[in-house]
Amino acid sequence: MSVQDDLAAVKRCLEDLVRTVGQLERSVTAERGSPPEPAGGRGENLVTIPDAPYDSGLWTDTDDEGLGARDRHAP
Repeated sequence: MSVQDDLAAVKRCLEDLVRTVGQLERSVTAERGSPPEPAGGRGENLVTIPDAPYDSGLWTDTDDEGLGARDRHAP
């Protein structure tokens, strides 16, 4: 098999998977009786992360992960 044949087979499998998942989603929403969610995901779960730097006070008295506390040395 050539690389092009492999890619074509993968593309067909992926298209089948997308079609099957779509059918499954439609059947589940039909059983629940709820309207399907809009394409693109769940916007209500998004969290905005500000571009401003974090307050350095958040890191007071914290250990460096994997390194231990700042005032102690490894045995």
